[in-house]
Amino acid sequence: MSTGWIVLGVIVVLALFAFSAYNRLVALSQRVGQAFADIDVQLKQRHDLIPNLVETVKGYASHERGTLDDVIKARNSAMSAQGPAQVSAAENQLSGALGRLIALSEAYPDLKANANFQQLASELSDLENKIAASRRFFNNAVQEYNTGIQQLPAALFAGMFGFTRKDFFDLGASRTEVEAAPQVKF
Repeated sequence: MSTGWIVLGVIVVLALFAFSAYNRLVALSQRVGQAFADIDVQLKQRHDLIPNLVETVKGYASHERGTLDDVIKARNSAMSAQGPAQVSAAENQLSGALGRLIALSEAYPDLKANANFQQLASELSDLENKIAASRRFFNNAVQEYNTGIQQLPAALFAGMFGFTRKDFFDLGASRTEVEAAPQVKF
């Protein structure tokens, strides 16, 4: 009789561990989803800003068609990307194209002095800062989630419950550009 109670006690303890691990992993997974949704909101705002920026630049530098087309193609690609890995790659491509577009203002003083362009460039800069903050929050949530599915006792149950590793919102190939020290020339 006492052996039956011990077995029942062990089963109850294991069930409590499983329920606890499952609930914790669900909460962490929800946090990752919410963090990605935050990035998505910021990216949509950036996507909405780009046509206005392109139209403003087009008025001053219409013969820079290649750069303008690259920005539009990169925007369309970024808007259709799905999941963190694809979105990250597409957004990195868009950031590069936007960098080239903003660099055009150096070659066109009238464009650089245009109040509409200055406002749009300022809004874009602000959005880039918000996107960077959202990426940090997302990557932190992914790190906590990935750690959670690898720690005991959750690691014993995570695979059974369908919890798998999530990808970070990575800088990808542009990481070397970001980590490199800026070149200053006089």
